[in-house]
Amino acid sequence: MPIEYQDVVRTGVARQVADKIRAAILDGRLQIDERLPTEEDLAKSFGISRPTVREALKRLAAQNLIRSQRGPTGGTFVSRPDPEGLSSAITGAATLLVGVGAFDIDEIIGARLETEAICCRLACERRSDADLAAMRTEIALQRGPALSDEDFCASDVRFHRSVVKAAGNGPLSLMMYTVVEAFMPITNMIVSQVRERRTVADFHDRIAAALEARDAATATAVLSELLTYLRDSYATALQRRDEREAKRG
Repeated sequence: MPIEYQDVVRTGVARQVADKIRAAILDGRLQIDERLPTEEDLAKSFGISRPTVREALKRLAAQNLIRSQRGPTGGTFVSRPDPEGLSSAITGAATLLVGVGAFDIDEIIGARLETEAICCRLACERRSDADLAAMRTEIALQRGPALSDEDFCASDVRFHRSVVKAAGNGPLSLMMYTVVEAFMPITNMIVSQVRERRTVADFHDRIAAALEARDAATATAVLSELLTYLRDSYATALQRRDEREAKRG
């Protein structure tokens, strides 16, 4: 297949333009809710075509740095950076790395233990009744016998997300977004057939009880037990997979 050199050049320029606008947003030269110049004006300013400007704006929109608004007062505006949106790109990269085996299970478990333990300690100080209610809702759901494997895994993620939220620390939440949203789903997918749901729900119940009692030592100890159980389940799942492949071979 022939190489489309024009597309490569245009994409490179679009990336440079997006980087320049992004830098202006992050260093404050472009303020939150400020309207950007029109595509035509940007094209003239940068000395490029409107399609290239449009490509640059798409890149910025994908990073949640700008938004479009229709109507007489519409246009393209600078958005307030959203930690969840900004971290989604990191999460995608982390998911890919886990999927290709760049991290082994011990590294993942170690990272989760160290970071989630911090969340547990802070949550013991800052958790609200609403935070505890969110955790209890997920635990009750996890004990339902009719819950599908997919829905159980989703509830598992939501439980740990609620623990992170209870910690009440913005930068930590940004860091934990990758751990919860990237590491958990892919490991859950592997262990879902070997772990006992009741056992996982029991661990969650004990963590919630420790957070309610503001007992950080117990909360982190139970978290460690849960992650050890997850690591052992992961090993069992891989062993069973290897045995199935050996039989087929």
